[in-house]
Amino acid sequence: MSQIFPFVVFSLAFTGKANCPYYAKAELLADYLQASLPDFRVHKILQHPDKWEQWLHDICEMNGWEHRQSPIIWRELLDRGGKGRLLGGVNDFLEHAQRYYGITSVMLDEEMLDIAEENLKTYIEIEKEEEEIKSLVKPLQIWITSASSPVCYQLIPLLANGEVFGMTTDISIHLFDTDKFKEILCGIVMEAEDMAFPLLRSISEHTEIHEAFVQADIVIVLDDVLLNHEVQSLENCIREVSKICQVYASLIEKNAKSEVRVISSGKSFVNLKAMLIMTYGPSIKPENVIAVATSWESVAKAMLARKLNMNAAGVKDVIVWGNITGRNYIDLSHAKLYGYDCAIWGPADFPRPLLNMIHDSEWVHSELQSAQSSLSSQVNRCVGMLPAHAVATVLRYWYHGSPPGEVVSVGVLNTGQFCVPEGIVFSMPVRFQNGNWEVMTELEINETTQEVLGCVAHELIQEKQIALKETEEMHH
Repeated sequence: MSQIFPFVVFSLAFTGKANCPYYAKAELLADYLQASLPDFRVHKILQHPDKWEQWLHDICEMNGWEHRQSPIIWRELLDRGGKGRLLGGVNDFLEHAQRYYGITSVMLDEEMLDIAEENLKTYIEIEKEEEEIKSLVKPLQIWITSASSPVCYQLIPLLANGEVFGMTTDISIHLFDTDKFKEILCGIVMEAEDMAFPLLRSISEHTEIHEAFVQADIVIVLDDVLLNHEVQSLENCIREVSKICQVYASLIEKNAKSEVRVISSGKSFVNLKAMLIMTYGPSIKPENVIAVATSWESVAKAMLARKLNMNAAGVKDVIVWGNITGRNYIDLSHAKLYGYDCAIWGPADFPRPLLNMIHDSEWVHSELQSAQSSLSSQVNRCVGMLPAHAVATVLRYWYHGSPPGEVVSVGVLNTGQFCVPEGIVFSMPVRFQNGNWEVMTELEINETTQEVLGCVAHELIQEKQIALKETEEMHH
């Protein structure tokens, strides 16, 4: 028996039905060659008999091959890349082994059948074990409302790529919207499945209201009721928001897990939605409901970075106070710059107070504040990337902590912090740590800021009063 050691390292890929006797014959010979030859590699892929035909069709179509039986064997060059080269079936492999290595198989038909039977039994056992292991790892159940929106479309890859919840956390995404958007939801589901995210256990669409939030760990509320003064009044808008939140709060209490976390996002009434979900769902923990302000933070930082001709990532601790999608206040008194090129030199992590670096104080005090409407239009005009990134960022901080020492603005239930009237959801500076958040009450605010916060709070109090008045009238 002569043996020829190949100069090129390659791997033979063997794929066949788990119960195929010809696969068993080829596999046994391949195992012998791998044990005998230093440069011979075998890559084995067993397929369930029920899935074999479809798998064979797909692999042949992808590679432009013609092959109809089990097994299928091809050669992969390990040091050259490129697609594999089809060798053929069991007879082609036996001929290849005889020609190159002077070795053939003398396995009897009975032995082939016995090994094929054992292969199928082992395959089923391994498959069962893998399913059991998967069932022990419970994926996070994430529900997204108004899921036909562009924000949801942009959000799904951010949630599924592992950066938000970690590379070891599986997730299941549930898309919820009204029946008229069912076709859009089905399209999103198919596209997400085609992307084959390794951590996305499942994705599904739902249009039946009673199905909403079943076993939810996280609920992301994207519903918007946009105010158009020419068409409807503020009271009518708030009445619609109130109706939506009553339904959602009731279903979250009934169907979701007890520790469910609720994220309120969107272009309108973000604070109010969070407050109403707490009000109408008294068993939902108030500390588990957050309104997202990160979009405003990002846009303000980008505006400042353009003014200073620097990277926006170096602008930190800009605070958004108040009504996120209404009257809010962009506070720069604690803002810092990192990596800013100026006369004062220091290490990369050396912070410089932003207000010391902007010498144009008139711009700071007038133009930035008057730019609120500009900021608002930028946030409202965005097609989904900015708010999707904002939601993903807040969730990542909530589960893994915010950067040490860094200020994050979110809307949370105010309990009297910073002398703001309690009982409203108010955007404030917080830090995330160990799965929780806390308001950074140690931050000092000046008298001017305090006065502004009082004015900003007034709008939220009015919205709350209108919403609760409408609810009382409906009940009477």
